[in-house]
Amino acid sequence: MIDVIYEDNHLIAVNKAASDLVQGDKTGDEPLGDKIKAFLKEKYNKPGDVYLGVTHRIDRPVTGVVLFAKTSKALARVNQMFQDKTIQKTYWALVVQPPPLKEDQLENYLVKNSEKNKSFAFKQEIKNSKLAVLTYKWLTTYDHQNLLEVSPKTGRHHQIRVQLSKIGCVIQGDTKYGAPMPNKDRSICLHARYLTFMHPVTNMKITIEAPVPDNPYWKNFKNYKS
Repeated sequence: MIDVIYEDNHLIAVNKAASDLVQGDKTGDEPLGDKIKAFLKEKYNKPGDVYLGVTHRIDRPVTGVVLFAKTSKALARVNQMFQDKTIQKTYWALVVQPPPLKEDQLENYLVKNSEKNKSFAFKQEIKNSKLAVLTYKWLTTYDHQNLLEVSPKTGRHHQIRVQLSKIGCVIQGDTKYGAPMPNKDRSICLHARYLTFMHPVTNMKITIEAPVPDNPYWKNFKNYKS
């Protein structure tokens, strides 16, 4: 099922499930983009191919907002906005250990290990490292779960996962970065909650909000508003 949370003539945004793959990989699983193409083709009874451009990606076990472009003009403009960092991405993360500060900016140098599909964080710049910057804010806690709001300022591989782990705030279910147990649905409790930007055609400011997953991991925060 495709959970569409925003659509107009130029854009479509969906609330990605943890099982969805944004773009194809070696697994051979059907990517989300192809599913949306099929959805649009049926919805509008299109006889030919459906145009759909991928504007950004989130990791497979991560849930939340993913934005696609329905026209080439929108794709080019949104890609430029991501490159210029004028699109604000806001994530929610569930962690067991509360952060050392209620809010902070984290700066690390990340090195990606492609063989392990994992990144490593360092305080100082080293060979082949890239600067990663994010801000976080502690929102609330319930039943040994701490809810953090995270805004990445750069777009590095596994950035939020590795940077939070570095300060002792391992994301629930993220065994790759230190969680003791995986989530049963193979998700991790990292959710792309909001995407805020100027519409590439109308130039109106919009915020797309993705409800948290309807599963036991997020049940305590389903109605929470930051």
